[in-house]
Amino acid sequence: MSKKKFKKKGIERAIRKIFERQPDQKYTAKEISAILQITDKNMRKLVLSILKDLKNDKFLNEFQNGYFIINENYSTTFIGTVDSTARGAAYIMVPELNGDIYVQPENLANALHGDTVEVEIIRQKKNKTEGAITKIINRKTTQFVGTLDVRNKFAFLILDNNKINVDLYIPLEKLKGAKSGEKAIGRLTNWPKGVANPFGEIAEVIGMPGNNDTEMLSILFKNEFEIKFPQEVIEAAEKVGMDLDPEEIKKRRDLRNKLTLTIDPFDAKDFDDALSYEVLENGNIEVGVHIADVSHYVRPGTPMDDEAYKRGNSVYLEDRVIPMLPEQLSNMACSLRPNEDKYAFSAVFELNEKGKVIKEWFGKTVIHSDQRFAYEEAQAVIEGKSEVQKEAILGLDKLAKIIRKDRMKNGALSIESEEVSFLINDEGYPTGVVKKTSKDANKLIEEFMLLANKRVALFVGKLPGDKGSNNQFIYRCHDKPSIEKLKTFSVFINKFDYDLEFENIENVAKKINGLLEKIKDTPEYGLIQSMAIRSMAKANYQTNNIGHYGLAFDYYGHFTSPIRRYADLMVHRILQDKLDHRQKSYGNKLNEISEHISAQERKAIDAERESNKYFQAKFLEDKVGEEFEGTVSGLADFGMFVRMNDNYCEGMITMSSLPDDNYYFDNDKFQIVGRQTGYKFNFGDQVKVKVIGVDMFKKQVDLELVE
Repeated sequence: MSKKKFKKKGIERAIRKIFERQPDQKYTAKEISAILQITDKNMRKLVLSILKDLKNDKFLNEFQNGYFIINENYSTTFIGTVDSTARGAAYIMVPELNGDIYVQPENLANALHGDTVEVEIIRQKKNKTEGAITKIINRKTTQFVGTLDVRNKFAFLILDNNKINVDLYIPLEKLKGAKSGEKAIGRLTNWPKGVANPFGEIAEVIGMPGNNDTEMLSILFKNEFEIKFPQEVIEAAEKVGMDLDPEEIKKRRDLRNKLTLTIDPFDAKDFDDALSYEVLENGNIEVGVHIADVSHYVRPGTPMDDEAYKRGNSVYLEDRVIPMLPEQLSNMACSLRPNEDKYAFSAVFELNEKGKVIKEWFGKTVIHSDQRFAYEEAQAVIEGKSEVQKEAILGLDKLAKIIRKDRMKNGALSIESEEVSFLINDEGYPTGVVKKTSKDANKLIEEFMLLANKRVALFVGKLPGDKGSNNQFIYRCHDKPSIEKLKTFSVFINKFDYDLEFENIENVAKKINGLLEKIKDTPEYGLIQSMAIRSMAKANYQTNNIGHYGLAFDYYGHFTSPIRRYADLMVHRILQDKLDHRQKSYGNKLNEISEHISAQERKAIDAERESNKYFQAKFLEDKVGEEFEGTVSGLADFGMFVRMNDNYCEGMITMSSLPDDNYYFDNDKFQIVGRQTGYKFNFGDQVKVKVIGVDMFKKQVDLELVE
């Protein structure tokens, strides 16, 4: 920092204090200069300039005769949440402000990522508000995952979370048998003022790094997911039997005589949805969407319900699932397994040949799944390679395609997320990579699940007489994209010689769908589709219905997966209240639930991505020195990311390692450019790379450019 800037900041702080001490007093620039004993002409001009800046920041009000007074409506202190950066600074997210407050490392006052803090604004610029933390109101967590580094007289727990820029100091007597190099959970016990590192103790040893169990548990602990169920929850689950109660069956609609199928991934263990199919005498088709009736077994206020709410959703790592419910329910009692009678919550639709809903019925049922299909088996029927349940599968597929076509015509986005998973052998090593593609069988299930979700939300959410939406419901919402993000997307695709102009939000989906259809057989398709997803808003749960932009639905909720999502369990309960004509008010409780499960969903996504990165690094660990063709998938000021075309794994080439020139990142043009040669690297460029290193601790793959 220059001496001039340092002097200006000091004077600004002094001026703020003068006004804060005398909030009712008016001062001119001349009077402020006198109080500060400033006589130099240029420095007096600086005082006036600072007063004008403070007025623009709304800290001061100015009268016509040049008098300034503190703005009584101006607050300099706010409550917010710490969002740390990997470089040690942080942004404080304050709901009532338009933007975040930036805090430099020296002003963090021992606050950590996720903490709730009190922050005071210390200066404002045109595009940035800067503050200092004055108080830690609540620690997000006091338990952290890391790797132990044991010395002669003390130890440090090197934390996994790169958003926490300190290590935990552990006295030797608080190691509890943990050894150097082991992964462990440390508990923060004390952080004395003026001390660089917090003090802690070991709470639990996880194991040695590099072991799959150790790494997956570390990821789960880091994202604050529980591994084990409490004993009282396990005991409650064990009491749930597989036999249905004859008295309960009498209260339900018996659909066991309807042809019913499940279609799921080949390795699925929990089947939470099934479809029934029947051609009616009038030529219409009756399709039943049958969902596992978790609400029958998991009642509000029970330990089972409390634990399901706490988890929010199941977490799907590469080699394991951490279920929301104990396996006795998720894989046994609730699962719609073939050739077993099961309780279900059903949405039954009568559809005409154009896919329009003629009649609908919602309610509790008992069903019997006649056939279990893997997606591949159902796809074989659609492609004419199998005759198993041919009439039902082809009939459902035909209807699904009609419904999907109408959805696209109404403005839905035709974006399919690309999923890559690993084939893992019995020893826990990834032996191959599988890119999941969505075929007709997948889309068949998707369309009927979307139909049920939409119609349930419409049934419960739409108030009579077009009086808006019922706020006593949990909607799955997806906001419209911002024009700014779409402009960035336009610049991005321009690198591939594609040109899209977004004049208004209404034509966005149509234009993106047209582009994706045009390029679906090109190498850059996956990259552009991924960037299109990033340019959209994130979906979440809320009680204020704003619709679902991506699906082009005015009403949408989650009804179809209560085994793995708490949102769906709540929707089942709310729907049943509506069917029973019970006017139940949750007050603000549904808002709290929506915020919590949205946060849990984001954490689950982070954990799943980190799990994928670990197995990606493990897959390439024995391939150091090998060369691969790849596609430039990301650009930054520190280098570029390349996704290898054969195995879909991603690594990074550092800027300094790029050969034959001194390169820099041009942020405006999204390019890496050579200063001497002018050579440019763009998104989508085809390159040849060599794997030069794999860091299992950072889950990072290092590459160098070959061609």
